[in-house]
Amino acid sequence: MPFIHRSALPALCLSLLFTSAFSVQAADEPAPSAEKPAERQPLPERSQEEANALERQVPQQEQQQLQGGSDSFLALWKPANSAEPEGVVIIVPGAGESADWPQAIAPLRHKLPDAKWGTLSLSLPDVNVDTLPPRALESPKAAVDTSSKDGSTAAKPIEQAASAEAEGTDPAVVPGADEQDKTDAKRIFDRIDAAVAFAQTQSARSVVLLGHGTGAWWAARYLGEKQPSQVQKLVMVAGKTPAGRQPNLQQLAPTLKVPTADVFYQDGAQERKHALERAQAAKRAKNDGYKQVSLKTLPGNSSTEQEQLYRRVRGWLSPEPKEG
Repeated sequence: MPFIHRSALPALCLSLLFTSAFSVQAADEPAPSAEKPAERQPLPERSQEEANALERQVPQQEQQQLQGGSDSFLALWKPANSAEPEGVVIIVPGAGESADWPQAIAPLRHKLPDAKWGTLSLSLPDVNVDTLPPRALESPKAAVDTSSKDGSTAAKPIEQAASAEAEGTDPAVVPGADEQDKTDAKRIFDRIDAAVAFAQTQSARSVVLLGHGTGAWWAARYLGEKQPSQVQKLVMVAGKTPAGRQPNLQQLAPTLKVPTADVFYQDGAQERKHALERAQAAKRAKNDGYKQVSLKTLPGNSSTEQEQLYRRVRGWLSPEPKEG
């Protein structure tokens, strides 16, 4: 052992003491945790992005910002080209369609003002793609705790949900589906309420709901559930029941208490079948206010097809008096 001078002992002991204390402190400190990933901001709704695009494209004087519940939303307004307008047609687009969609929506909103009808075309909120709602995934810890002996973990809820969707399970029995349906309906109904209130500020003698595609189903459901006295008529154009929603249009439309024009395209077998079911249900219900209008698609001649639709809708809204 090397000789250590007595005068160096205090310094050596002090050094060893500091080193030991630092080692103990380092052992007591927890290891720095991994940084939490930054939370992603929720993506804007697709419908909101489309509305933002319309705000850049549509003349400012046609734009109306309405308040439906907690949502502020864009509606496109065109007053009737008449000193004595017939009323206002509120247009409800279908799934994936904007307030100025080129099929049915835009042609009718632009043409009906020449027939003495103001038009108010709505932007609808996103709904959950009208399919089964996603099931909540388990956290990694919960997945480990609930693993079976064969080592399977949280994949099972995903597989079950996929299996349920593939088998067409009624979403009413899927956890959360009923509440989501109520949420979707309230958001859409609030917007229709706001549109009806706006129409009344325009001194509309008559208010008509016109729905296209799945928008026809939402308009019919709104009238069936709320039965607003301010709405006098319903027009359904190529009406379609959203996937997983109840009741379907065949059950819903023929029972409504307002005069209803059911405009359908007879080219497809499924469309004809559903239209026949609606007509038969209306007869059973003795609903004399339910009328069907059949049209044919005109491939390659969209302008004529849209003009045909406009004329039939206009003729039902404002029938010319019969001679004699």
